[in-house]
Amino acid sequence: MAQLPPPGRFHELSLATGDIRASVEFYERLGFSHTVTTDTYAHPYGVLTDGTVYIGLHQWRGASPTLTFVRPGIAACLAEFAALGIELSVCRTGEEVFNEIGFEGPHGESVRVIEARTYSPAARAADQVSLCGEFAQLSLPASDFAAARTFWEPLGFVAIEEAAAPYVHLPLTSDTLELAFHRPRTFEAALLVFRAADMAARIERLRALGVTEEPLPRGMVRDANALLLSPEGTQLLLLTDAN
Repeated sequence: MAQLPPPGRFHELSLATGDIRASVEFYERLGFSHTVTTDTYAHPYGVLTDGTVYIGLHQWRGASPTLTFVRPGIAACLAEFAALGIELSVCRTGEEVFNEIGFEGPHGESVRVIEARTYSPAARAADQVSLCGEFAQLSLPASDFAAARTFWEPLGFVAIEEAAAPYVHLPLTSDTLELAFHRPRTFEAALLVFRAADMAARIERLRALGVTEEPLPRGMVRDANALLLSPEGTQLLLLTDAN
């Protein structure tokens, strides 16, 4: 069995919401499915998925989005993070608590590593795609691509050549999550990026559902692309696959 990278396996994109019902209904409209969650958390918590990305909705006040990973035996792995020069902002370990640690990347990326899963994977057919299309990557704002690469590669991600279209970004790949970094002047916030060849038709259907949209950056064609806004403030970028 291949050795896990320091954070372990990607578990969920954790989003903080003040109204979990509104957030759940939003992702349901997009065609996401519910999973069965555990009773790990005392606060309201739900997980929805399109079959590729799992979105954990937490009705609490916390950093959002947070990249959450699972690493069994995390208490015994702290030296690995120290060796990478990572300073933990959260370190909660012990026999009587749910073990977890937290830290930040060079551009404020929030990362959490927990000891065990908090939901069961949902069963979805391979062709059961959400209205958003295929999930492509989580893209985060970064002013220094080199710093992002230096930080994330030791954590199990491999940087690919910087891309100029449909906007300048640095893709990074891994076994469990596709990550990217974009310039803050292009998009100030994190993005859930989706792609589809028939995106224009998908966008038309989403508008008929009354989904809230944000303005696109200059140069990106409206109707072929769209920027959705969820109730908790998450932005979803929909791109025509031809871009």
